[in-house]
Amino acid sequence: MTSKSPVRSAEDIDDASLSYAEIKVLASGNPKVKEKMELDAKVGKLKLAKANYLSQKYELEDRILKYYPQKMKMIEERISGIEKDIESIVPQKEFTEMVIKDMKITDKKQAGQAILLACQQLKSQEEITIGNYRGFEMKLKYDSFHNEHILTLKKHLSYPVELGSDVYGNITRIDNAIDSIPKKMKIEKALYDETSQQFINAKEEVEKPFEKEDELQNLSKKLSKLNKELNIGGKDDKQSALLDNEAPEEKKHTSPAMER
Repeated sequence: MTSKSPVRSAEDIDDASLSYAEIKVLASGNPKVKEKMELDAKVGKLKLAKANYLSQKYELEDRILKYYPQKMKMIEERISGIEKDIESIVPQKEFTEMVIKDMKITDKKQAGQAILLACQQLKSQEEITIGNYRGFEMKLKYDSFHNEHILTLKKHLSYPVELGSDVYGNITRIDNAIDSIPKKMKIEKALYDETSQQFINAKEEVEKPFEKEDELQNLSKKLSKLNKELNIGGKDDKQSALLDNEAPEEKKHTSPAMER
């Protein structure tokens, strides 16, 4: 569901099923059996911890190879586009002119009315160009889901503006969107620095070994040795199970013909 490939793991490591030999040894009262059970639990927990470590390591390696480089490149492209857009902004303290459908409008109220008229005439979701303002092309589309019109200012990048029903309010919203472009530069640069630091941290983190590897190896060797001493998991385990399962009654009821 998350497109990740975590190592599969189980939490209930203490509820292990016992083999025939383990049951037999457990019934004997051997103190080493308790030690074996404790080692089984510790080794199981350490293996689970290592599985989680490897899962995180593989995810970090994938992010180092693809995610961070692609994200940093994308941010660099946005920063470059914003820089070019800032240079192309036509500064103005008061409304001077706006072009709507090839008609140059110098009156702010008329410009606002022209935008509302364009909204009334557009009912499809297809985006259309309606004019330009302060060095930006203006595109308009209708969002039927939210029942609103979106005006997008386009140059090197795109800056959406949600339109309302006020004649002067829409002009103010458009001006605010243009004037806030330099602020977007600061946000993108901060995001780039943050992503770059995450990239460095990830490369450092992926080089760290599993901190409990030595403990896992030592306990695994100790457990293996103990299993051999208790004769668990080997050939004798299966042979003893087969021998003990032979019913004495079967020999009593064997026919003389079969004995010969």
